[in-house]
Amino acid sequence: GGRSPSLEIKEKEIREKGSEILREQLDAAKRELKLKDKECERLSQVRNQLEQELEELTASLFEEAHKMVRDANVKQAAAEKRLKEAQGKIDVLQAEVTALKALVLTSTPASPNRQLHPQLQSPCTRGAHKHMGHSRNKSTSSVLPQTNGKTDAQPVSVQSVIKEDKEMDSVLFAEFLMWKEHASLDRASAFLSRIYREDIRPCLSFTRTELSQMVQSAVENNSLTIEPVALSAVPAVKASALECGGLKKCALSGLPRMCRHRIKLGDKGNYYYICPSSRARITAVCNFFTYIRYIQQGLVRHNAEQMFWEVLRLRKEMTVAKLGFYVTDQG
Repeated sequence: GGRSPSLEIKEKEIREKGSEILREQLDAAKRELKLKDKECERLSQVRNQLEQELEELTASLFEEAHKMVRDANVKQAAAEKRLKEAQGKIDVLQAEVTALKALVLTSTPASPNRQLHPQLQSPCTRGAHKHMGHSRNKSTSSVLPQTNGKTDAQPVSVQSVIKEDKEMDSVLFAEFLMWKEHASLDRASAFLSRIYREDIRPCLSFTRTELSQMVQSAVENNSLTIEPVALSAVPAVKASALECGGLKKCALSGLPRMCRHRIKLGDKGNYYYICPSSRARITAVCNFFTYIRYIQQGLVRHNAEQMFWEVLRLRKEMTVAKLGFYVTDQG
């Protein structure tokens, strides 16, 4: 009944063989599991790194977004401030343009408005008027003839006052039209070249030639100031002629005259006392330059023919002034 030794040996061999195969499979499974564990660990590290990078990117994006919002708010505030400042400047400029238009439309050199030009009023009405800002233009219209006021005491025929015929010079008008197309103060144009030669230079040619040239330059640069001389209350015995604004040598003619006005050239501190005739000649030229500057700036709402006749009237005033005629202030 018992097993044979050979069979038992075979069974033992089979069991050992099976155990060896199982051990090999177990070792292989362990090695594979270890590899998978390493792979899982590597993937876990990759995942952690990606999560960290994503978190940093998100924080950076939020920070950048907040910075952009802050910058946008700052720029918007600055833009709104500049807009308000610009609107304020525009309001000021519009007010100045309106005032200039009102000055041109209601107070041309042909018919100055005394309300807009205090210097046209009598000295006692003006009082101690303080010039604000640039004051050359405030003196330019002061010698314009007044058709509704007192004129020369010499008798004039009624016919010559009532009717004055005029005829347009086609050459002069053509020169004016050519200049008006590109209005400028360039004296090279035929229009201004003629007026410089025939009117401006003769009108501003005084005995003192060097000062005459300085006056012409200041008139051209719109930097000449004319102002009345306040009469001093100091007794004439003690007061010098320079202080009381009375009889003294005119800086331009060199002749002793009653100088009640003085001129200043640009920002220089020197004042030059001038007689009424010299003042009339300077202001006649200033009136002309003022008007052509208005034309250049587009502030004159007249047609070309009306502008031309006004230019001729201003040329006539320069001619009259350079011959020594002038209108005195009426107190």
